[in-house]
Amino acid sequence: MHDLFAITALGGSSPQTDRVGNVTCTESPGVALASVAARSGQEPKARTALGALIGADAPSVGRFAGNPVMAFWTGPDQWMVAAPFDTHEELAHLANTQLGDTASVCEQTDAWVRFDLDGDDVLAVMELLCVLDCRKMQAGEAARTAIHHLGCFVICRSSGAFSLYGPRSSAGSLHHAIVAAMKSAL
Repeated sequence: MHDLFAITALGGSSPQTDRVGNVTCTESPGVALASVAARSGQEPKARTALGALIGADAPSVGRFAGNPVMAFWTGPDQWMVAAPFDTHEELAHLANTQLGDTASVCEQTDAWVRFDLDGDDVLAVMELLCVLDCRKMQAGEAARTAIHHLGCFVICRSSGAFSLYGPRSSAGSLHHAIVAAMKSAL
């Protein structure tokens, strides 16, 4: 019999936390993810069904909404749905059941890594990481950008807290870029 155990995207048995100055970067592996794309001609029904799933209106361009199941806009009539893994391990199945034939749903949990950045000087770090004007971002906003040549999503949870989603296969590179920006900015 095999002795298997889960590891984080950075290869640890527990999430890694880095602190430079007053900014903290925390690896957040406890997130279930699923992508949702409305099918042609089903867009209004898909938005309504997604809204029922997250308990809020389906997010529009550049926004996220919902709690504990949340969604952020990724493209025209496309969203990424996220929820705590402990309570929503089968998020893709739940989303597929809720949305039915109005949308295509794909499991994304192991395809992405999430890092949470927070602290008083987090905006200085964000300025070095990406081209977004994060100083103008407000809570509830989401955007796609490149960080260290990687396609990433930036979620603004508050003026001092951001979540970054990037490709899990490049978790080490993304983490390196974040920590290097923290050391440079602070």
